[in-house]
Amino acid sequence: MKSRYRRILRFAALALLQTWWFELALPKFGLKGFVAKGRLNRYKKLARKFGVLALDLGGLIIKAGQFASSRLDVLPQSITAELESLQDEVAPVPFDRIRPQLESELGLALDLAFASFDSTPIASASLGQVYRANLSESLAADFGGSAVVVKVLRPGIEEIVEVDLKALRKVGQWLSRIKLVSRRTDAPAIIEEFAMVSLEEIDYFHEAGNLERFKTNHESDPHVDSPLIIWERTARRVLTLSDVSAIKISDVDALVAAGINPNTVAAELARITFEQIFTHGYFHADPHPGNIFVSKVGEDDFQITFIDFGMMGEISDELRNGLQKFLIALVSRDARACVISMQKLGVLLPSADTVELERAIIALFERFGGVGVAELTQTDPEEFRQLALQFSDLLRTLPFQLPEDFLLLFRSVSLLSGVTSALNRDFNMWDAVDPFARTLLNGGGNSTIKAIGREALSFAATLAGLPARMDSVLTRIDQGLVSIRIPEVEKSLRRIDGSARRITSAIIFAVLLLGGVALRIYGDDLGNLLLVASAPFLLHATGLFRFK
Repeated sequence: MKSRYRRILRFAALALLQTWWFELALPKFGLKGFVAKGRLNRYKKLARKFGVLALDLGGLIIKAGQFASSRLDVLPQSITAELESLQDEVAPVPFDRIRPQLESELGLALDLAFASFDSTPIASASLGQVYRANLSESLAADFGGSAVVVKVLRPGIEEIVEVDLKALRKVGQWLSRIKLVSRRTDAPAIIEEFAMVSLEEIDYFHEAGNLERFKTNHESDPHVDSPLIIWERTARRVLTLSDVSAIKISDVDALVAAGINPNTVAAELARITFEQIFTHGYFHADPHPGNIFVSKVGEDDFQITFIDFGMMGEISDELRNGLQKFLIALVSRDARACVISMQKLGVLLPSADTVELERAIIALFERFGGVGVAELTQTDPEEFRQLALQFSDLLRTLPFQLPEDFLLLFRSVSLLSGVTSALNRDFNMWDAVDPFARTLLNGGGNSTIKAIGREALSFAATLAGLPARMDSVLTRIDQGLVSIRIPEVEKSLRRIDGSARRITSAIIFAVLLLGGVALRIYGDDLGNLLLVASAPFLLHATGLFRFK
């Protein structure tokens, strides 16, 4: 396990060193053009190397790659595109190692637990393996069928997960000390978010609970199905479910051959997904094609069946209220309210220039407010270019992040978009989301009125206190206590302050380096200490490292 830990950290260290050299060091020598020219290929090569490492190590490293593929707010699109193709398929563990874990967890010999058990896995993932089996006659009578699938965790996976998380947490600490990363996102928080999801996935009781909740939410929907849990053959490391295999949703030819219209399936899948998100507030966060089946029901109908409930997302009341306020701000074209609602949702980075962002939103409202999608696609590209030039500083810093509450939602909708597009190239997912998005504004029939009422009360309270606030402002002006904020000047001052700090670090580095070299010449071991101590000041001087 120590070698596994070291391999993960070695790859991360080399990747960070490469990034520092190309993105920070070389541009300081006037090689920005050279760096930019090869950036795409470097990112792709780095992602491919990670893919090789992940497939070799298995465990959480594959999951980490898949998780990272949804972080478009943190990683370049060229990397996330490569990671999206990372499949959670690894070499299976021999059955003679799986069987003891099965029997230990169930407390029964395999021959007694099942009437038959196929020792060849139908799927072998990084955390567990899946087998087909048949129940005994007595259990089959209770559940209406004997065919089942049995999910079994890989032996020793808990230890592997522990080592992987330890390594990933160390990488998160490194990233938190790099200004280029820390000003964009909270790396340790992302690692902890990933850890929480991963630890839930190695507890099959948790997945079984997710499945039961999902089944309850959709029990009245004839177009949605999910497996039955065979509790008598389920434990923390073993999950037995009824076999619901049917046509894979991405197999368009098989759907057509069965008399099922792929376009209708795409629309129905979108309807079901958005109902999960906006109506139930609880959704399947991993709806890739391998987790969704379609089966013919009667002559003219079909049913969509979901499997694998290890990763589920939830829309909290706080998030729902935050989205509601954001939509109200958009409808009323209130740029300031948009910025405030984005801050409360956690979409804006703490370092975001809200003054500049508000100006950009006002400009967007003035030019594109009320413009339909069709008209927007016909807009002269020169207008977009001029707007981008006007707010070039804002676009370069991109002060947005994907909060934890949004991650699984973003992943689910991204996967949904891919599946529906494969079924119907002309499918417009945003037409499907429209009726459900409206539930944020009219949820119980009167939530819009309540929300607007709350905004009106807030406005009235502000209006009532306006005379007193104006009097206070005039008094402060008389006393010379009012300061004027100029964003451009503030940016310049921040740059000057940062430059001064880096110059100081460069001087300290030079002193420590020269002192260390001199002492080394005279054989004094203190020289080694000074050389090591100089490294952080070099990194800070080049902009890679920051002192807290």
